[in-house]
Amino acid sequence: MTHTPHELAEEFPEHKDRIHSLKLTDAHFARLADEYHSVTRAIHRSETGVEPVADHTETDMRKRRMVLKDEIAAMLRTA
Repeated sequence: MTHTPHELAEEFPEHKDRIHSLKLTDAHFARLADEYHSVTRAIHRSETGVEPVADHTETDMRKRRMVLKDEIAAMLRTA
């Protein structure tokens, strides 16, 4: 598979170490990060035609990714 854009380390490069640490020590953060990763992969598969989905489904996935990213960003700011 090709490079998947929007990985957390790319979205928050200044917080790479904090992301890793929180994945290990905060179950809620780990769940958010895992879901973010899964949604990002699904969007990438859809965009590349590997697993096409309806337009509204892809839109819903993008909205979910944004909600997750916002919550992750808030956690990174307060960690």
